[in-house]
Amino acid sequence: MSSIRQQRIEAVIREELSMFFQRNAREICLGAMVSVTIVRVTSDLSLARCYLSVFAGPKPQEVVDNICVHSSKIRGEVGKRLKNMHKIPELKFFIDDSMEYASTIEQLLKK
Repeated sequence: MSSIRQQRIEAVIREELSMFFQRNAREICLGAMVSVTIVRVTSDLSLARCYLSVFAGPKPQEVVDNICVHSSKIRGEVGKRLKNMHKIPELKFFIDDSMEYASTIEQLLKK
């Protein structure tokens, strides 16, 4: 169970990442539309796991790989926006496959 502080930090990081991906969609996201679905921060605030949904572009894995290559730049930009945080967590990016999982479960239930 995450603390209230963790939840607030997760929400702020999610919002900042969403705005960053909107502004830099062509360069960082390879022209794809990227949505930040979930951000989970560890209890010591050293790591943030960011789950992304990728739409209308190249293969989602290619987009996430390119985002991972630029993760230090992204962390720096988020850090500039979050000046009141002492330390900005390291950002790890993953594909959010919950929509695919839900559709698979739905298909199995229909059978």
